[in-house]
Amino acid sequence: MFEYHGWVTIQATASGDDDAALLERLVDRVHRAIRDAGDFDLVDLRWSAGMPMLHFGGFDKHGGRQAPELLDLFTRAGELAPGSYGLLYTWDDQDTENDNNFRVYRMARGQVTEREDPHLTPVAPTVLDVYEL
Repeated sequence: MFEYHGWVTIQATASGDDDAALLERLVDRVHRAIRDAGDFDLVDLRWSAGMPMLHFGGFDKHGGRQAPELLDLFTRAGELAPGSYGLLYTWDDQDTENDNNFRVYRMARGQVTEREDPHLTPVAPTVLDVYEL
């Protein structure tokens, strides 16, 4: 099973003082990237209190087939809107190197890096009583 949850606050710059017309154009570009991406359970792009935000969430029974496309979409949002920030958490129980670990992708200033998860890893015994391959 592949599980994913994430969010991005979309910004043109890290100053937080974005031109409204520029931000609208960037959101349109992110929306097109979502439309062109794979079929995910939840990808939601909306405005809240004048700020655009993107949310991801879902499960894939067949392991991490969606993982590369999901990470590409997350990364693409940062490329299109280089002031953006957010987190993407994934867990793939079929990943032989990380089957008992959540992986965290951190976006800061539009750049994505992979991090160790200190909150839910190891999955067993933190989240599940036991976990067997």
